[in-house]
Amino acid sequence: MTAMPHPPLTQEEILLEGFLALKTPEGFRAELIEGEIVVTPPPDRDHEKYISRIARQVIKRSLVDMDLSGNKGLRLTGAVGHTGDCVIPDITFAPVDRDLFADADAWMPSDGVAMVLEVTSTRANKDREAKRRSYARAAIPFYLLVDRDDSTITLFSDPDHGDYREQHRVPFGKPLALPAPFGFDLETADLG
Repeated sequence: MTAMPHPPLTQEEILLEGFLALKTPEGFRAELIEGEIVVTPPPDRDHEKYISRIARQVIKRSLVDMDLSGNKGLRLTGAVGHTGDCVIPDITFAPVDRDLFADADAWMPSDGVAMVLEVTSTRANKDREAKRRSYARAAIPFYLLVDRDDSTITLFSDPDHGDYREQHRVPFGKPLALPAPFGFDLETADLG
């Protein structure tokens, strides 16, 4: 009996296989976003300060107990005909009762993720545009973006057809309402 030949891999499948085999230098992050491999250097300036201040509030003040994972790789499913993206949010939040991070692979699916947080980096437009669309395609309910360049924080919500239909932006110093399952006003005074 002859083995059936495997269909040839598509260009997207070849790119995904090559990406997953990458070995990046320590401290650097490699992501596959909208068909482009993006390598980002370690965080600079006050990047980690913003993450810490927001994460503490989410853990302490959310209506639902939240788990978080820093720098956890997410394999995001995409629209039909799109193999998806491999993205590493600064922080991923999920309800504790979902237990998403227990025994999770290096690249876990995004099912059950409640919110992702990004603080703009050296490639700020990737955070503002490409990652926003990637998270929306994967139907992650909330995307929280801290934009260090313009001193604002934006909550994107209601993902639909590859983008978020709602966004609420405030300057540092003003509170930002986070709806359920968070259900509190995020204080941003100490971000500025």
